[in-house]
Formats: sequence, C-alpha cells, structure tokens
Amino acid sequence: MSASRLLSVLLLLQSRGRVSARELADELGVSVRTAYRDMARLQAAGVPVYAEPGRGGGYQLVDGYRTRLTGMSEGEARALFFAGLPGPAADLGLEAEMTAARLKLLAALPTGLREEAVRTAAVFHLDAPGWYREPEPTPYLPVFVDAVLSQREVDVHYRRWRAPQEVRRRLRPYGLVLKSGIWYLVAAARNRIATYRVTQVLDAVPSDERFSRPGDFDLGAYWTSYLDDFQARRYTGTATIRLSPRGRRRLPDNVSPEVVRAVDTTASAVGDDGWVEAVIPTESTEHACGELLRLGVDVEVVAPPELRRAMADTVGVLARAYGSG
Repeated sequence: MSASRLLSVLLLLQSRGRVSARELADELGVSVRTAYRDMARLQAAGVPVYAEPGRGGGYQLVDGYRTRLTGMSEGEARALFFAGLPGPAADLGLEAEMTAARLKLLAALPTGLREEAVRTAAVFHLDAPGWYREPEPTPYLPVFVDAVLSQREVDVHYRRWRAPQEVRRRLRPYGLVLKSGIWYLVAAARNRIATYRVTQVLDAVPSDERFSRPGDFDLGAYWTSYLDDFQARRYTGTATIRLSPRGRRRLPDNVSPEVVRAVDTTASAVGDDGWVEAVIPTESTEHACGELLRLGVDVEVVAPPELRRAMADTVGVLARAYGSG
C-alpha cells in the first residue's frame, strides 16, 4: 500500500476517533478486506491502534496518541499539496517551503511510515512537460499564486490568438491548472469565467482590490467542462483518409489522440494489402494538411476535395523545390 494511504488512515483515526473497517473502506475507495490489511500494516509500523469488537465497534488510537505535524508555517502547509511535485512547486515559488515541509512531515511520522515514505519518494519522479518542447517561461506565475490565495484582483496585459491580439483585463483569479507542463489561470473578468495561458501574460500587477471566490465554484469541474467545450470548438469538420499498416502504427506519434481514436473507431479494410479507410475530425484544411503530411506516403486523403487539393499542392511545391537541384 502507499505511504499516502497509511497517512490518510492515521489522520482519519485521529480526527474521528473510532472508525469501522467499512467506513475506512468507503472513505478511501478500497475494499473492506484492504481496509483490514491497512490496519494491520499501521499496527506493524508502530502506531498504537486497537480494535473494539462488536456492534458499534471499530478501530481507534490509544488515548492521547497524536501525530506530531507541528511547527509548519502557512507557506509550508500549502506546499504539502505539492510535496511529490518538485517541478510545479518550484514554478509556484514554493520549492524551499516544499523541502522544509517534507522534512517536518517525515520527522513527524512513526519509524515504519517514515521508511515507507522515503522508499516511495525515491521511486517516483514527475517530469510534466511533453517531449520535444522546452518548458515555458512563466515569470508572472508567483503573482497569480499570491492572488489566488489572497483573493486579490490583478491587472494584466495579455496576448491572445484573435484580434485584437493584445488586451488589458482586471482579473479575479480563481485557480491555477497545470496541464502537460503548461500553466493556465482560471479567472473571472467582465462577469464571465475564462482561461488564460500564463506564458501569454505580458505584464501582471496586483491591485489593492479584493474579491470573494464563489462558494460553489469547483476548479476541477470547471476545467473538465472547459476541455469538453474546447474539443467541441476545436474540430469543425471531418476528412476521409486511407492509411497503410505502417501509417497506422505511426499515427499516435504524429496526430492528436482524438484522431487516433477516430481511426480506431471507424477504420475499415480496403483491399488485401492492409490499408484501411477511416473518418477523422479536422480543425481546418491548413491544420489537417500539415498534420497528415507527417505521415508521408503512408496516408492518402480521399475527401474533402479541398483538403486533397491542399495535400497535392503542397507535395507539388516540395517536388519542385527538391527537383530543381
């Protein structure tokens, strides 16, 4: 079992007093049998926990036993959420607090838990950015961290993809999201909530104005809804293509997961040579042309005509450029 679940069990016992195996299982999302094994591991780690049999019984800690998670500063307590994520913690300006918090957390744990936590930390490492891309500079990220936590409005100068490209906004930051190594700010402006790529912020100045984040705002739920909406807006058309066996194998390394899934769902054989025909979503003719050209001779566009012409025109330009020498 993970050290984090052992710690969760310990804190549940400490905060609730007596807890049944069924309650532990429901709280941690495991089976009752796993809950029993967890308690045995906790006892083996030296934690003074005992079971009360019978109706209304359960597990509880010996009277007076408490974990020693004391002496933490506010910044160190925040950093606990990033204790296993050294890269993001550094981005957020919490690297020193994260290191101090981990040391205090380890010192507070019983010997058995401490050793397991050290073993766990030694065998996991997070490298968030994707391949073939340098990490994006985010000089204003600490400003947004402070603004999110203090609920302070921020004046930003922002560069976006549509005209006018540069805009100025007074934002009420609700939260920060790290996706594939890229930081996004979720903030309210002009009575609507929007998403801003932090690296596109040209300037950010905290204001003296404070705001109250809506009590019913759920950052995780908002982000899921935003991604669903983004995908719906992203793909505006479809194309019919043919792929060789090698082209299909190369697909995941050259196109988006949505295109791969579409091929897997709609592919049908054409002939006896292993080629398949499938319908894929497309953003635009220009984007689809550039994406499919990565597959070279292993792909053929069947429809629509404008995408087929764009592929032929591009190949023609390349042929003339390389044939002239």
